Amino acid sequence: MTDLSVGGVAAAPAAQVDPGLADPERRARAWLSRAVEPGQRMIANLVDTHGAVELVRRIQLGDVPMALRRATELRSRVDRVDRDLAAAAEHEVRLLIPGDAEWPSLALHPCVLATAAGRSDLAPPVALWVRGRGRLVDLLERSVAVIGARAATAYGEHCAAEIAFGLAERGWTVVSGGAYGIDGAAHRGALAAGGRTVAFLAGGLDAPYPLGHTALFRRMVETGALVSEWPVGAVPQRHRFLSRNRLIAAVSAGTVVVEAAGRSGTSKTAKDASELGRAVMAVPGPITSAMSVGTHELISKHNAQLVTRLEDVLEAVGRIGDDLAPRAQADTTARDRLDPLARQVLDAMPARRAVRPEQIALEAAVPLPEVLRMLPALEIDGFVTRRDDGWRLCRRAAAPTRGGGAMGK
Repeated sequence: MTDLSVGGVAAAPAAQVDPGLADPERRARAWLSRAVEPGQRMIANLVDTHGAVELVRRIQLGDVPMALRRATELRSRVDRVDRDLAAAAEHEVRLLIPGDAEWPSLALHPCVLATAAGRSDLAPPVALWVRGRGRLVDLLERSVAVIGARAATAYGEHCAAEIAFGLAERGWTVVSGGAYGIDGAAHRGALAAGGRTVAFLAGGLDAPYPLGHTALFRRMVETGALVSEWPVGAVPQRHRFLSRNRLIAAVSAGTVVVEAAGRSGTSKTAKDASELGRAVMAVPGPITSAMSVGTHELISKHNAQLVTRLEDVLEAVGRIGDDLAPRAQADTTARDRLDPLARQVLDAMPARRAVRPEQIALEAAVPLPEVLRMLPALEIDGFVTRRDDGWRLCRRAAAPTRGGGAMGK
């Protein structure tokens, strides 16, 4: 059994570990990050009740609920705290715990509330392993998650990159999961704008997964961060991806789903975000695309906000008065700017033949004097031309123009 001389967790020799890392609370949380799978409400409740140091002691003595005793039976026999902390230092990974200046307590507050209310398994993390030059609390202060399918289409990757680029350009941090497809496109889009981006990963930060994004991860740590609940050396596993998704949902002001299959981790993340009180947005795709089934379902059945441009996202997550999106408008034409009576006269004219004013008045149900007044003005604006046999439409009658002309409004 591990030496319990320091509050249930063996203290490392001061010569081997930074004095700050000899703190029993920090070491206890490092131990828990390897011994216990994150995201469990029971663990969060036990830490709140007993404290991390005492919980480690109880786990090692078997004085915990049977389910936890069985889950930690093998792991609790081995103390790897010293090795984990040394390996973390070697890979420039730091351990954050609640109370640290860099700990994003406000960002994780929804998880805390969810746990206190007994809702789902949306528990806050016991500790976070972080790699990168950015301070995590600052990075997450103003952040938006952009997530989606690994098997993304070119359309999806384009949308994700465009949204992420725009967010980063406006000072928002882009949060995602570091995976292939939409996640990678979002990270790259943020970096292309010279912005900051954070990836929450499902394994150790000594060899971030996927390995195909190694170069991308190197770029990310320059201004952003890689974050994991698992210590160095931990191998990504399927259930760990689902667990880390709750943090992506919690730390961001809103989550944008670009592409998602009908049943996917991406859709689960969006639903977690909704349960945590965060804005949930979805980018629509072709109705023929299997990769847009999930996004359409989020919009139609789970009240996700349909977004088609960056301004829609900013309006959903931004501060009132600062990030309101201008109303989208279709391109206007010179015909659109005519007053109603002029349009009525114009609409009554046939497309391929000349017509007399009397015929126009009859067809438009407009008094003849009004027609005679409108026709010269419409001629000045280039809508009609006068011929020997009457008045005829010009080809440019419906062409867009910037000027309002004599009849512009």
